[in-house]
Amino acid sequence: MVVRGPVVALALLGLVPVVLWPGSAGPVAAAWLVAVALLVLADAALAPAPRSLRLERSPVPQVRLLEETSTTLSVTNPGTRRVRGLIRDAWVPSAGVQEPTRHPLDLPAGERRAVHTGLRPTRRGDRPAVGVTVRTHGPLGLGGRQRTVRVPGAVRSLPPFRSRRHLPAKLAQLRQLDGRSAVRTRGQGTEFDSLRDYVEGDDVRSIDWRATARRQHVVVRTWQPERDRRVILVLDTARTSAARVGDEPRLDAAMDAALLLAALASRAGDRVDLLAGDRSVRARVGSGTTAGRSGLLHQLVTAMAPLEPVLLEADWSMLAGAVTTLTRRRALVVLLTPLEPAALEEGLLPVLPSLTAHHRVVVASVADPALEAIRTRTDQVEQAYASAAAERTGSLRHRTAVALNQLGVTVLDEPPEELPVALADHYLALKAQGLL
Repeated sequence: MVVRGPVVALALLGLVPVVLWPGSAGPVAAAWLVAVALLVLADAALAPAPRSLRLERSPVPQVRLLEETSTTLSVTNPGTRRVRGLIRDAWVPSAGVQEPTRHPLDLPAGERRAVHTGLRPTRRGDRPAVGVTVRTHGPLGLGGRQRTVRVPGAVRSLPPFRSRRHLPAKLAQLRQLDGRSAVRTRGQGTEFDSLRDYVEGDDVRSIDWRATARRQHVVVRTWQPERDRRVILVLDTARTSAARVGDEPRLDAAMDAALLLAALASRAGDRVDLLAGDRSVRARVGSGTTAGRSGLLHQLVTAMAPLEPVLLEADWSMLAGAVTTLTRRRALVVLLTPLEPAALEEGLLPVLPSLTAHHRVVVASVADPALEAIRTRTDQVEQAYASAAAERTGSLRHRTAVALNQLGVTVLDEPPEELPVALADHYLALKAQGLL
């Protein structure tokens, strides 16, 4: 049972005689309060039962982080009485429920109404609904009934892909590399492009002797960076990816870098695969066909959305084996994992030789800009200790990067805003040199 606001006003009205006639109005006021209480009980008893309503939720569309969407709740009154009251669709705080959160309900018998609640998720992932509270009012508007039921539903908040703004510039560089908007440099790449007449300065090794014999003049082959190569993105979801850099976990920043590289590589005609995991593979996406490539970004953001860091060490032997099962051809393998010395030296370094023997390997790590800021603060004694700790951390990270370089691994350790661009530039440089 619920008590509504007018009851307070009625109760206070009964106290007026007590104030005016303090000595003799006590029994009158008591009788008045008893009458009000009986009216409230009778009104609540006459209110329609909330359980008589049927509640159904429509599927909530996916939305990017911090963008708005809405959920629709269908309320049906199968009974014979009109239902008046309030309805509240409650979600977890990170779902970002927008005002108004309470909706008036006036539903005639046998009719249906749609209740819309705005959502603006503030965290990536699946944000579930908590429950729907229905409050019905009695005919006098003094009391009512209330019941909370669970109506399943969730809104999936996709990674925001903030680095998308860099994609046009990187695609322009790719077009220049492929020769669609600029002249292709002679001798680049490993994939045959076309035949042309020999000019002074051409590499004699590029002469096509069969075409030369047919045309009766010297003809050379031109090359372009090979297309349909393999790019494998390995996203580390172990405990080190849970550390926050700025306002978001390292995992989210690594996702942003992976999305930019995937968009660029798919436009270049390369096959892109994603593996995300720690001690098991938690997501797997591939672009094995042309149809798959066209919807690659949608598949990636959908697969990444529910991923959360787990408090376990990554099993790099298992992840390396998963890479091997994808392809035995030489590929670009990008390991998106924090450059944490303890975790990498014990887990990743022992399995790297098997990867570098068959693939070109890049370790892309999200650096914390605050570490550099702490390292340079030495004004006070407390800051000096923090600076020394930051200096030691930086030294250990550098030692780990050197060990990775000695194994033939390229290390990119950049802040969240710069890592996507650095990774895309490295990919384009490999393309330009014919190494991919």
